[in-house]
Amino acid sequence: TVDLKYDDVSYATVHQSAFLRCGMMPVQPIKELWWFKIGASEERVYYYDPTSVDAALMRRARRSSRDNTSLEICPTQLSDEGEYKCRIVVWDNTGNSTEPSVPISKEARMILKVNVPPEKVEITHLTSGRNLSLRCKAEGAKPPADILWTKTSPDGVETEIPDLAKTREIEPAGELYDTAEQIFYQLEENEMIAKISCVVRHHNTNTTIYKNITFVSPAIQNALKVTIQRFAEPVLYSSIENQDGQDNKAGLVKISADPGFKVPYNTSVTLKASAPGVFPEPRYLWWVGDQTGIAGRELHIDNLEEDKSYYVLAENPLGRVVLEVPVHITTSDYSQWNDSSRDGDVIVDDTTGGLDTGAIIGIVIGALIAVFFIGFAVWYWTIRDGTQVFSPKKEKPHTIDEETIPFRSTDKPLLRTISTQT
Repeated sequence: TVDLKYDDVSYATVHQSAFLRCGMMPVQPIKELWWFKIGASEERVYYYDPTSVDAALMRRARRSSRDNTSLEICPTQLSDEGEYKCRIVVWDNTGNSTEPSVPISKEARMILKVNVPPEKVEITHLTSGRNLSLRCKAEGAKPPADILWTKTSPDGVETEIPDLAKTREIEPAGELYDTAEQIFYQLEENEMIAKISCVVRHHNTNTTIYKNITFVSPAIQNALKVTIQRFAEPVLYSSIENQDGQDNKAGLVKISADPGFKVPYNTSVTLKASAPGVFPEPRYLWWVGDQTGIAGRELHIDNLEEDKSYYVLAENPLGRVVLEVPVHITTSDYSQWNDSSRDGDVIVDDTTGGLDTGAIIGIVIGALIAVFFIGFAVWYWTIRDGTQVFSPKKEKPHTIDEETIPFRSTDKPLLRTISTQT
């Protein structure tokens, strides 16, 4: 007699090797070996005849080197999952060498299950102050993956988070499954935590995947701890003029200005704060002088007329910092040529006298009218008194003064008698 040794169910991991055992006890000479995949019909996978043929009808199939009758499939595909049949034909003469050998056929059926580790793991989050909502999703696994949550302290000690309020969803995606779990976590006052991890475990494929949320507080360069009247406790303070922008450290607060930190007079400016890598997401508060703070990532300044320093607070449960943001006017002369963006025109903005063109024209016209009425009044009163202001000039009689007549060469000189007394 010949017995077959096989496993009712065999497991394989996709893209790795699958082993379907079908061995003989005791070992006998093989006449034929057949492997079939059972579906709507029997699909031949492998055939072996020691006299002539060793044929793999499926290119990824071969006889196992362990016993020459078991089947190996490599690499395994998800479509390989299903029921298989092993048929072995051996020669057996029941130990009597004088009798002719008799072919004996034996068959065994078995199931191949193909496991698939998670193809993708992603974690998303929402934050509100110290309240965290974290969602972890493991996609494309078979069977569904398990999820647990851990937290790690700054000194590297990892512990599972107990008593979590959480919800879990398992959704089929074709032959695979997506597992999603959402938790709600509240940071304790002064809790020291470096990261929270979503740990995805797929026991069937011996796969473990970590997806981390790293906690980072806002940071600034060249910071000083100062006391600001708005806050009860000292805060880290610096100016954007002391930030070189070359440090790639996660959590550095960055400020951008549109159109810039130096602008012409009467220009509107938008300041925007960001802190790449900071978690939980920081809140921002802007203020200038003693004014009430404005919450939000952006601050819009209308028609800046003088140099001013604005301040922004970036804060999350792990820490807070304050940055000074000076914005400068490029010139103090308000009468200037401003470059217009419309067709290259140049606009003259003359504010020296405080009068616009219409006012100046009005003043000139008023002055001309006043002169006209004054002249008319003078003329009128002159006519009324009978005096002609513009009367012709009367000729005066010519009187010749002998002493003043100029001497001419044609005139005879006057003779004068000079008497001398001896």
